[in-house]
Amino acid sequence: MLQEGKILQVDITKEMKKCYIDYAMSVIAGRALPDVRDGLKPVHRRILYSMHQLGLTPEKGYRKCARIVGDVLGKYHPHGDTAVYDALVRMAQDFSIRYTLVNGHGNFGSVDGDSAAAMRYTEAKLSKISLEMLRDINKNTVDFVLNFDGEEKEPSVIPSRFPNLLVNGSSGIAVGMATNIPPHNLGEVIDGIIMLIENPEATILELMTKIKGPDFPTSGIILGTSGIKKAYETGRGKVIVRAKTNIEEDKGRYRIIINEIPYQVNKSKLIQEIADLVKDKKIEGISDIRDESDRDGMRIVIEIKRDYNANIILNQLFKHTKMQDTFGIIMLALVENEPRVLNLKEVLSHYLNFQKEIIKRRTRYDLDKALARAHILEGLKIALDNIDEVINLIRSSKNAEEARTGLIDKFKLSEKQAQAILDMKLQRLTGLERDKIEKEYNDLIKEIDKLQKILADENLVLNIIKSELLEIKDKYGDDRRTEVQRAVNEINIEDLIQEEDVVITLSHSGYIKRIPTDTYSLQKRGGKGIQAATTKEDDFVEHVFITTTHNNILVFTNYGRVYKLKAYEIPEAGRTAKGINVVNMLPINQDEKIQAVIALKDFSENSYLVMATKNGIIKKTSTEHFSSIRKNGLNAINLRDKDELIGVKVTDGSSEILVFTENGYAIRFDESDVRPMGRNASGVKSITLRESDKVVAMDIVCENQDILVISENGFGKRTPVHEYSKHRRGGKGIITYKLTEKTGKIVGAKVVKDEDEMMLINSSNVAIRINVSDISTTSRNAMGVTLMRTDNEQKIVAIAKINNDETVESNDEEIEVDE
Repeated sequence: MLQEGKILQVDITKEMKKCYIDYAMSVIAGRALPDVRDGLKPVHRRILYSMHQLGLTPEKGYRKCARIVGDVLGKYHPHGDTAVYDALVRMAQDFSIRYTLVNGHGNFGSVDGDSAAAMRYTEAKLSKISLEMLRDINKNTVDFVLNFDGEEKEPSVIPSRFPNLLVNGSSGIAVGMATNIPPHNLGEVIDGIIMLIENPEATILELMTKIKGPDFPTSGIILGTSGIKKAYETGRGKVIVRAKTNIEEDKGRYRIIINEIPYQVNKSKLIQEIADLVKDKKIEGISDIRDESDRDGMRIVIEIKRDYNANIILNQLFKHTKMQDTFGIIMLALVENEPRVLNLKEVLSHYLNFQKEIIKRRTRYDLDKALARAHILEGLKIALDNIDEVINLIRSSKNAEEARTGLIDKFKLSEKQAQAILDMKLQRLTGLERDKIEKEYNDLIKEIDKLQKILADENLVLNIIKSELLEIKDKYGDDRRTEVQRAVNEINIEDLIQEEDVVITLSHSGYIKRIPTDTYSLQKRGGKGIQAATTKEDDFVEHVFITTTHNNILVFTNYGRVYKLKAYEIPEAGRTAKGINVVNMLPINQDEKIQAVIALKDFSENSYLVMATKNGIIKKTSTEHFSSIRKNGLNAINLRDKDELIGVKVTDGSSEILVFTENGYAIRFDESDVRPMGRNASGVKSITLRESDKVVAMDIVCENQDILVISENGFGKRTPVHEYSKHRRGGKGIITYKLTEKTGKIVGAKVVKDEDEMMLINSSNVAIRINVSDISTTSRNAMGVTLMRTDNEQKIVAIAKINNDETVESNDEEIEVDE
């Protein structure tokens, strides 16, 4: 290191640390962070002051931005012109700043991410509210410092007659730290300041009754107050902001309308993001996206395909796009030129203390000016009272200096008073002018007394701050734009979906749909039924069951894999519609076949899934093992060679199980005979099958109820459950149905009671709904009665029980499923 021709030995590590710290502090204090008092970084402060000096007030014409940028660069800001112009542009963008400080004329960019035109094309002047930032700056309210070359003076801070740091927010990255303060509503922040004036001990929670949270220029919806509360209490927090949307219906089709987007989200990129998700098939059901925004506001239209749930797609958009975004709050600002993370009360307190200083300095300035003027007027009054002597003294003097000295000596005047007398015009000698001087003097005495009282009483200072803030609120205040809604952890998709009973049908070819249960009217047994679904040729409904829209739907395949859906995620369709192919909702392989579909409200360690296979294997696994099912499914059971999963039931661990075979045999045994196993276990034997037989159904025993067995040709019978004696699992079972060519083989069996209703669907997709009480009770080996007439080649393919007095839990309350 050279110093005065000498080489000095220095430690490079220490020197680098020192230089870097100096650089870091220069960036922190001189470029990147806002001052807690006026909420401005140096570049913004210099732009506003330069425009003020140029006289670019709202009532005057615009001036080229290039002229403004040049003035800022030449006088105050020794950095690049791009940085200055970008800062100027942002202060003029109504989508970037809550209350614009610059009135721009020309192309200043857009919410689509379009950049502003070059500075030589655009023009600007101060906005009306920015005058409140600069008000009284010439009354010695703030300190001025030398600029970079010592030729000019610039304010170290501007008076900022409203709390700009919170009102317009700020963002910046310094060295080793960053700030990200969201904008707020002017009226709310002023109300918060006034609360603090009236109650200095107000808590942050009390202040939050006035300041509800951030208020973004692009509006949107904030989900929850917990992030706001944390940010206001600690200076750091996160808020989740959502786009504001509504769903419109047009001729049976729905569309999602986006009217507001989260703060700092690029609209055109958001639309492209949605389009990419549709293209990549990550979101199904969107047919078209278009931007219909105009000068009247934002309007993005997302057209939804028929048979798709618009609410589900909307929530998928919230999950996968910037329609829902997180705003990280870091309330970091400079306090006495040092960076500090501040809570809400500290920000307001620092601003209030700054305003106290502003009012006192302004008052001292006005007082000094008033005292100086009163002093002059006192001299003029003396001169007017002795006008003849004054005139003679001046006429007899050789020069002005002699006259001034004579006046001072003879009338005991100060030098300023004597000079004022010498400068007085002859017209002031008239009677009217003498009265004006007297009145001005008396008014000044009153003003001086008032100013002195203000300086002596801080309560008067606070009252002035309060009245001036209310004046600004009345003049510039507006309604809150950003809505604050319920906490995000309380927002579930279920909140958007009405809980109701529905029928879920799944066809052999994999078409699934959701239908309200009241679509099917009650019929007497033996009726022909009504059309349940329109399917393609060679397809038929294979699974049908009753559930509610809020339940989990677990889909089990013949390979023993399980997939999870919510019932409301399945598109609702008309009675005769075929629905949507399940492969569009679940990643089922081409060679997988859905074998069992069940509804489950929640997952508990005290409940179990009992699974039965075609080859007579049974397995019991706690439902808690299925609480987190990946998108691509899980293995529910480890199947042995040439076996398939045929049924799944939910139990409490102490039930009795009935297993039915295609050839009319059944076995009843205790669930305790099957120990709980892990997901990947294979299970144990439930029944020893006879030749050419297979398991077709499994159910849970309920005492004092009946067993309803239905054959493929539409016959069925009820048998009291006590006729099924209990055995150890693994036996060959007992006869449950007398099969003939007329009845066909067993297609299903259910435990039922008189109040239940049954739904039967045949291979022609015809459904019938009948009362169980209409079915006669017979012995185990009887043939039964006709439940549904079938034509040639028609077979019953699916049955489902409707339990009218079944009680389910919902939101910690019991509701009755009543049809």
